[in-house]
Amino acid sequence: MSKFTIHTIDSAPADSKELLEDAKDQFGFVPNLLGELAAAPTALRAYMTLNGFLEETSFSPVEQQLIITAVSVANSCEYCVAAHSAGLKQAGLPDEEIDAVREGRSLSDSKLEALRQFVARVVENRGFIEESDLQDFVDAGYSRDQFYEVLVGVAMKTLSNYTNHIAETPLDEQLEPFAWEPVGV
Repeated sequence: MSKFTIHTIDSAPADSKELLEDAKDQFGFVPNLLGELAAAPTALRAYMTLNGFLEETSFSPVEQQLIITAVSVANSCEYCVAAHSAGLKQAGLPDEEIDAVREGRSLSDSKLEALRQFVARVVENRGFIEESDLQDFVDAGYSRDQFYEVLVGVAMKTLSNYTNHIAETPLDEQLEPFAWEPVGV
């Protein structure tokens, strides 16, 4: 149970209602995270805007979902790992690869693995990465400038991961097949 109100379209502040309606149209339901954020319309708008910006990056849908799942794994966010495991599946990543991301294991695709490792290092080191981390990212086929786009996903997921940690957002029934718990916690 959440520590805060999880708003519905009906109970949400006026400035959040349209955004929640958009979410319902997109997902078929209003995810609890968005119901939480609806209490502060600016926070909900910020999250959804960052999501839109992530979709505009040069990364493929699989890479976008990998970025935000890797951030969520690094931040031990049970809710977001479940949600974005569903997103990885929808984007076409095979189940065994999704399991590897969730467990912090190497992916079979070396470019995706380099992206996963880069994101994990950025989050775990709060941005204080080594030049070799950036070089490994570039050597895998990404441009140096794409790290800025990675940070869009990091910013988006920091907002949602921390929201979920503080609010203790319960997992939506629709996401239960993707439930996740951090390894070793």
